[in-house]
Amino acid sequence: MKLRTFSLAVGIVAALAGLVFFLQGINVLPGSVMTGDPFWAWTGLILLIVGSIVALIGWRSGRSPVS
Repeated sequence: MKLRTFSLAVGIVAALAGLVFFLQGINVLPGSVMTGDPFWAWTGLILLIVGSIVALIGWRSGRSPVS
């Protein structure tokens, strides 16, 4: 597997997990011990941002520069 594909996949999975954590932390997705806990909202937000950056780097790393 290419590094670009791996980075993109890991970034997307991390961003989606961060989104779920964030939504549970702010009490939008009920049914978990994370529901309504600000710790999980902040953790999810950080994971969402980091995952998005990793996915963006993976997506842009295989592109050729515009001349």
